[in-house]
Amino acid sequence: MTGNNTRAARAGGLLTNPFSKLGRTTVLAIIFVLQITLTSLLVPGYFSVWGLLDASRAFVEVGFISLAMTLIIITGGIDLSVGALLALVSVTIGFSYQAGLPLGAACALGVLVGVAGGTLNGLITTYFRLHPLVVTLGTFALFRGIAFAVSDADAVSSFPRWFSFFGQYKFGGMVPAQLVLLGICAVIFWLLLAKTPFGRYVYALGHNPTASRFSGVATEKVTVAVYAIMGLMVGLAGLIHTSRIFSARGNAGFGLELVAIAIVVMGGARILGGSGTIWGTVVGLLILSYLQDGLSFAGVRGDIGLTIIGFALILGVFLNENIQKIR
Repeated sequence: MTGNNTRAARAGGLLTNPFSKLGRTTVLAIIFVLQITLTSLLVPGYFSVWGLLDASRAFVEVGFISLAMTLIIITGGIDLSVGALLALVSVTIGFSYQAGLPLGAACALGVLVGVAGGTLNGLITTYFRLHPLVVTLGTFALFRGIAFAVSDADAVSSFPRWFSFFGQYKFGGMVPAQLVLLGICAVIFWLLLAKTPFGRYVYALGHNPTASRFSGVATEKVTVAVYAIMGLMVGLAGLIHTSRIFSARGNAGFGLELVAIAIVVMGGARILGGSGTIWGTVVGLLILSYLQDGLSFAGVRGDIGLTIIGFALILGVFLNENIQKIR
């Protein structure tokens, strides 16, 4: 009886989710604005356009990776190797340059190593029919091990001044160049996912891979493609990271994969696949990154900040699930 009354009340508009007419991305955007406003009120001196733009330099690399992770998670996959692959890209750039390769060629080689690593993940997952969790956990160890072996726990920190452009240049002295590139990539990924047949194949693969295969979708090619795209984005992120800190070392990118996955899930993607949006990921990136930045600005210890971020992630996922289910 109670269930019937509840359904009747919902039908009559007596019980409604106040966010039901808003999309998940819109709700997350509102949360982000409230978060920045609250932080500005509680932490004097935090809010400034210059400060927010400068803080964005720290999350651009994970932003690139999160865009590609969105595609992978929508297909029902996962990639735990991205942090280790970023370290391998960084080491490739630094140590190939130190060995005498022109820096431009070393940068290109580093990006190619990223593409090759991502493609390897896709090929093993597809043609050996292994779960991507196991595959990328294995390549996580492989890439990190190679990075440490090549670098011998050393670092390269001597680069020409022009190399700083990729990770440190600011248009007009304010807008980081890499942030502009991230915005361009976000638009490209949105167009790819929302406006092309490839994007429809990505969603179809996440919804039902068997039905997609029988419908004529080349599921193997789509899977390899999304992991290769991830490799490309890791290559770009590794280049920017190396330029930003002006150092190439094998311990780069630790924990990056977990942050990227958290951002994508908070942005509304189901970890089992089939749903997710680029703009949701972008807003999730802003929420988590500026929450961490605000806590750091306020002098909050890193362990306490991590705990608060964990609670924020759970809250974001909870809101997403309610927006999706309660209508």
